[in-house]
Amino acid sequence: MSISVFDLFTIGIGPSSSHTIGPMRAAHRFVSKLEEHDLLKDVERIKVHLYGSLGATGRGHGTDRAVILGMEGEHPESVDVDGIDARITAIKEQASLSLLGKKPVSFDFRNDLLFEKRESLPGHPNGMRFIAFGANDSELMARVYYSVGGGFVVNENKTDGPVITESKKSLPFPFDSGEELLALCEQHKASISDLMLKNELAWRDEKEVRRKLIEIWDAMQACVKRGCSNSGLMPGLKVKRRAAKMHQQLMDQAEAALRDPLTIMDWVNLYALAVNEENAVGGRVVTAPTNGAAGIIPAVLHYYKRFCSTATEDGVVRFLLTAGAIGMLFKRNASISGAEVGCQGEVGSACSMAAGALTEVLGGTPSQVENAAEIAMEHNLGLTCDPIGGLVQIPCIERNAMASVKAINASRLALLGDGDHFVSLDKVIKTMRETGHDMLEKYKETSRGGLATNVIEVPVSYIEC
Repeated sequence: MSISVFDLFTIGIGPSSSHTIGPMRAAHRFVSKLEEHDLLKDVERIKVHLYGSLGATGRGHGTDRAVILGMEGEHPESVDVDGIDARITAIKEQASLSLLGKKPVSFDFRNDLLFEKRESLPGHPNGMRFIAFGANDSELMARVYYSVGGGFVVNENKTDGPVITESKKSLPFPFDSGEELLALCEQHKASISDLMLKNELAWRDEKEVRRKLIEIWDAMQACVKRGCSNSGLMPGLKVKRRAAKMHQQLMDQAEAALRDPLTIMDWVNLYALAVNEENAVGGRVVTAPTNGAAGIIPAVLHYYKRFCSTATEDGVVRFLLTAGAIGMLFKRNASISGAEVGCQGEVGSACSMAAGALTEVLGGTPSQVENAAEIAMEHNLGLTCDPIGGLVQIPCIERNAMASVKAINASRLALLGDGDHFVSLDKVIKTMRETGHDMLEKYKETSRGGLATNVIEVPVSYIEC
């Protein structure tokens, strides 16, 4: 089974890949199955139950809105983010929605979309059940889906097939571990990005691969630009957006910056904050590999492109390919879901991906790349997911900035070595998985532990629907 780099990097909307993008895709898939079975015309009502982490923090993550939009036929890649608020308001007022934009049905937010805060389904912490009813409240179809991180969604019994699936394509250089990846690089005298590019050719030609990766980079740059332009308060906790002010301060201090060698760190912080502030308000972001960690890879890639003298467009392509290879190891052998293993699976994975990718484009050997990725993940082990109010604001936004700087430092440490190190990336990934399993549930995206309970929360603005 194979994962493409474009499964890990997708253009979508905030604030969460597992709580927003995944549920939107699952909802769209469920209604599409109704149409495939010629049942859409008979639907009178749909009921949705959100379980586990989706039930506990789904409202703050916009899961309710995502499910509605998915049932109406929207995709996270193309939905009009600027029109969402007005659209949801109209659906509430009319107490109805249009399935796939074709079949109007009644829908009451309070009674037809239920947050099961204390109940979980067995397959994964992010579970959801969709039930379609016909005349006389007869059940037409029911499905359970799990949003397993990064926008990946699987059906409970595989009757639909996963919404996003690992391909059965045969790859020229398959690998399931860091050890196997390094062995392939040694055997073929190739870099990690070289092998990844050749694997991607199983799906599309090289010109298309490069074009699509540059599109991902363009979307990341656009997100940073928007984040640096927008100010004001974020909904919910009323947290003040800082990126626009920081950007102006840095632009106004050009001469002072020459005296402070750490000014580059300020810019890296800015890039990450800009992305994650956009993510927190439901803006257009690149899942990398999740939305909660969406600012790290763009911040480090901006650092490479703007502050490294050897930066090229080909380097951007190789950066994303290398980051994708590392992300696949986490996806296959542990998890990138905060609800499953805590924030070490999101911010930790993204930090590791960015560190390894930066090392490659700065001339590091495959062993140094693997070392950088290991260093970054090793120092994110045990990181909990404890969003205040269930919102991707505190500590999530600053956490992306901190991890971006950590990724750069991990790369620098690895480049100063020769690639020989004591702990392997595979061992750290295994440790992350085991640590996540041992972590108390309240520290895994439930807002029932950590900062979420020890910080006095201001009244949030998203009143229960």
